[in-house]
Amino acid sequence: MRRSFLELEKKIGYTFKNKDLLKNALIHRSFGNEHTKYKKINNERLELLGDAVLDLIVTEHLYKSYPNALEGDLAKLKAMVVSEPVLAKISRALEFGEYLMLSKGEELTGGRGRNSILGDVFEAILGAVYLDSDFIAVKEIAMVHLRYSIEHINENEEILDFKTILQEYSQKEYKIIPIYEVVNEDGPDHLKIFEVSVKIKDELLGIGKGKNKKSAEQAAAKDICKRLGVKLYETL
Repeated sequence: MRRSFLELEKKIGYTFKNKDLLKNALIHRSFGNEHTKYKKINNERLELLGDAVLDLIVTEHLYKSYPNALEGDLAKLKAMVVSEPVLAKISRALEFGEYLMLSKGEELTGGRGRNSILGDVFEAILGAVYLDSDFIAVKEIAMVHLRYSIEHINENEEILDFKTILQEYSQKEYKIIPIYEVVNEDGPDHLKIFEVSVKIKDELLGIGKGKNKKSAEQAAAKDICKRLGVKLYETL
């Protein structure tokens, strides 16, 4: 590891009684390929536990924050809050990647900055905190790092499904779904760019471009959502 546990504990906001739990949370499975001692020791079990604990923490928070939201809406929002990009972003801000124990090969291929690994290590650390303390303690720590992401979920465009957001808005406001149409295809087959229009009640509201129809539709829906001021929370 490149830095001390003391520095990491300050970032997490928790001092471990059992330092081995924190160490295990930082061991990627690839590390065992080069270190026989760690062949069967990695953070996957802690990640599994942390994932379950995190689900409960976030679901409880959303349940209390949106008393009128339906089960499906809460599930949709929860899935975005605990998604890989969100958790990886938190891990990256806390520099968890600098403390990971990885194989040389994994490190050379960018493992310290990979979303999947960073998302997992955040959950593994929560699992470690839970085992070292209790649910109340891990909930407080998790919410310190998650609250901003939850309150600003609309700003994390990487995880937003703008087509779904626009459709639910359109159904709520106009009792009709948006209509998407490919209006142009440009470039050779291997570099083709699609241009898609979106209409609601026969009114052209936006156009988006992408490397395939799906990404072009998302781009068009995103453009409309931004111009109309449609937000995720408005669909709840």
